[in-house]
Amino acid sequence: MKAANNVIRFLEQRKINFRRFDLSPEKRGAVETAVLLGVPPSIVYKTIVVTRLERGRNILAIVPGDKEVDLKALAATLNEKKLHIPTEKDAERLTGLQAGGISPLALLNRGFQMVIDSSAESLPEIIISGGQRGLMLAISPQDLASLTKAKFAPIVRRILWEE
Repeated sequence: MKAANNVIRFLEQRKINFRRFDLSPEKRGAVETAVLLGVPPSIVYKTIVVTRLERGRNILAIVPGDKEVDLKALAATLNEKKLHIPTEKDAERLTGLQAGGISPLALLNRGFQMVIDSSAESLPEIIISGGQRGLMLAISPQDLASLTKAKFAPIVRRILWEE
């Protein structure tokens, strides 16, 4: 039996269906993770930390691995004028998690507002980080939204370059 972290225990206690994937604990992007798992990058979702320029709750934008956050669309969704993506170091400081292991489920009750790209709504499951590098979880987007109190909204644009 593989070791369980707080995210795994949380899901098991609530009897949420999920599948676990264990990879080597290296930092890798969502596209590389998709290749290793043999799935399309469009179902491996990355969690991007976003900050408001004014005081307020920080945001987690949960977006497909082959897209990037559209800050203007996200700002419009949240009735904000301007948003900012912090540096990797600042994102790690804000979350207490390593880049590559930032998970919306590991940050419950930490004051983050969460938004999932609407492309997830029609999928039976998406793959997200399990809260540490190398641990990936396949979960229903509806379960994820319910657990995190996230809203679905169109918040991405195409990536014009490769990761």
